[in-house]
Amino acid sequence: MSRIKRGTTTRAKHNRILEQAKGYYGRRKNTIRIARQAVEKAGQYAYRDRKVKKRNFRALWIQRINAAVRAEGLTYSQFMHGVKLAGIELDRKVMADLAMNEGAVFASIIEQAKKVLSDVEGPKAA
Repeated sequence: MSRIKRGTTTRAKHNRILEQAKGYYGRRKNTIRIARQAVEKAGQYAYRDRKVKKRNFRALWIQRINAAVRAEGLTYSQFMHGVKLAGIELDRKVMADLAMNEGAVFASIIEQAKKVLSDVEGPKAA
């Protein structure tokens, strides 16, 4: 039976890891054992932070909407309730962009939400 040498396979695996570790500091970029640990940890951080990024952006959009809405005399939760009742189906990303860049359009959305909220509150008070 012939002998199987696996040097090429191992070298290819090592090169793939070292390529991913390119730019790291110290032995993390050129020592296979340490580079593998660094690359694995980097992958864990990347996986986790893809989810964290979504959270952070949603929080940013909410802050922007809240700031724009408070200038018009509503709170964020009141505004979102009014938007739902008015049947406006814009997500927070689009609304935050409108609040930042298209103030007049966003003001009209706020007015629609206020109108619906006043209509809902009117019969309860009577």
